[in-house]
Amino acid sequence: MTLSGKKIVLGICGGIAAYKTPDLVRKLVAAGAQVRVVLNASASHFVSELSLQAVSGFPVSTDLLDPSAEAAMGHIELAKWADILLIAPATANTMAKLAHGIADDLLTTIYLATTADIFIAPAMNQQMWKARPTQHNARLLQEYDIQLLGPAEGEQACGDTGPGRMLEPQELVEYLSRLHAPAQPLQGKHVLITAGPTRESLDPVRFISNHSSGKMGFAIAQQARAMGAQVSLVAGPVALATPPGVNRINVETAEQMLEAVMSITPECDIFIATAAVADYRAADVAENKIKKNADELTLTFTKNPDILKAVANLPSPPFCVGFAAESQNVEAYAKRKLTEKKLDMIAANDITLAGLGFNSDANALQLFWPEGSRNLSPQPKTDLAIELLNVVIERYQHKTTH
Repeated sequence: MTLSGKKIVLGICGGIAAYKTPDLVRKLVAAGAQVRVVLNASASHFVSELSLQAVSGFPVSTDLLDPSAEAAMGHIELAKWADILLIAPATANTMAKLAHGIADDLLTTIYLATTADIFIAPAMNQQMWKARPTQHNARLLQEYDIQLLGPAEGEQACGDTGPGRMLEPQELVEYLSRLHAPAQPLQGKHVLITAGPTRESLDPVRFISNHSSGKMGFAIAQQARAMGAQVSLVAGPVALATPPGVNRINVETAEQMLEAVMSITPECDIFIATAAVADYRAADVAENKIKKNADELTLTFTKNPDILKAVANLPSPPFCVGFAAESQNVEAYAKRKLTEKKLDMIAANDITLAGLGFNSDANALQLFWPEGSRNLSPQPKTDLAIELLNVVIERYQHKTTH
């Protein structure tokens, strides 16, 4: 992990997460970066200039027109100096200013004046994050090619639980390091990934689904982006932060996932289907809640579309990678799916292995393709994603050059 030689301006806004920023600066410096800190007025209530100066080795900037800066134009000096502008924590108020081009302090002025890569780590109350104006501003910022890092989900200082926590300093450093890593084997490629479960309604209250957490698909999306790919992530209902730089499309049902996938497939090079799509849906969804009137309830189900097979059997399909979560005869079932669906590769995992697979942070995979196979040993899903993608790249290049 390295940010060697990178010049980073860290903008700190006034949120409780600002107390983590001295540790963030220390970790950025340890990764090889030079860090200059810009503190807005409200942030100074949560963290001191002295502590930030001590860990960065540079004076902390707070004033738009700083008499000590060259020609009192500190915002231009810092804007030109930076390779990366990281705003962490970024409050809802600052995000609104950035989205609408309001430059009324040093940080927002640097933002408008810089050509550096810009990253924002939101931090706020979960309801403030979910609020429609904040979500609108987040979309606007992404349209400006600004990458949102998080937010994460969890317990908040106010006592609420939900999305809105700033990513931890180590996570932010890892994201920046991966995105600025020199190796970009997927540069110029568009990777489409499905992740998580689908939900199929039975009535306005109930649905059928499965235990998929989406962690494997999100890890693959994160690593594919770090390898230079344009990444589209079609996600079922999961509580995971969108990896930075990834275009996320949220869906619930298998039919919605099929529609989203088919709209993107014509422009993608590689399709990796990790989603645990429901095989069946209710033939008729009840208009009202089904009442408990009898000891037994009979429901009729109809088969859902096979998204992976539909893509793999297109006239000009992308390189297709399927996933098979099996509880028995793992290799036999995986190879059958590989052949029947006309896939380029399939990744199989045994869901009976303790501590691996669904809802776990670790997994192991058996990879199969028409000419061979490879086993990937148990490891964290973030590391497993790198190994998997390296094999996908190898097989993709073999297919496109032979």
